Amino acid sequence: MIKVKNISKSFNDQLRLDDVSVSFEPGITNLIIGRSGSGKTVLLKAIIGLLNIDSGEIWYDDIMFSGLNFESKKAIRKEIGMLFQGSALFDYMTVKDNVMFPLNMFTSLSKKEKLHRMNKCLDRVNIQDTDNLYPAELSGGMRKRVGIARAIALNPKYLFCDEPNSGLDPQTAILIDNLIKEITAEFNMTTIVNTHDMNSVMEIGEKVIFISEGKKQWEGTNRDILKSECTQLNDFVFASNLTKKLRP
Repeated sequence: MIKVKNISKSFNDQLRLDDVSVSFEPGITNLIIGRSGSGKTVLLKAIIGLLNIDSGEIWYDDIMFSGLNFESKKAIRKEIGMLFQGSALFDYMTVKDNVMFPLNMFTSLSKKEKLHRMNKCLDRVNIQDTDNLYPAELSGGMRKRVGIARAIALNPKYLFCDEPNSGLDPQTAILIDNLIKEITAEFNMTTIVNTHDMNSVMEIGEKVIFISEGKKQWEGTNRDILKSECTQLNDFVFASNLTKKLRP
């Protein structure tokens, strides 16, 4: 579990996170939603430790992550998997080398053990016979799958996904959503997905946090959205032209 307690963050005297508190539970997909500039990306970066907060606390289970120095944070970062918006695969590396990258960096496994783990991760995301291909030779959906395989290579306790469906067609986006949900439950990870895609929210939003103007305005499940009395959330949801899909 990850707990965020009363965190605030400013840039050049402009408040971007304002006293945000929320808990992210293991084994379910936790989604952060909001418009561009709402503060959701700042929140995600703060939780990971890419940004230092001005006040408040960030807890990973029973460890106050925000109170640790750089060296002390390394132990927790080894338990974090990250799926970046553009997959962030190394163009000059093959699929095999991309997935093995965190294994080479953070483990002392033998080459045979690393290859076994790499193959297991690729099998889990339903990719076969791509070991020696380069990212440029893959479709967008396949690159995302490889990105997920790399993110789970170290069997992380925590998984962060930044706009995982960016640039994907709707059918492929659904497949990626379902894959994230499946591996979250399978490995009992604390998964946090940063998105503005309402299709993703309605497909896998087991817990949804809505951020607007740096504040947490609402939280609940994807189905709770239909009963929300939060005006800002309703404006955001129905501006996405999904009215028919969202109606019972």
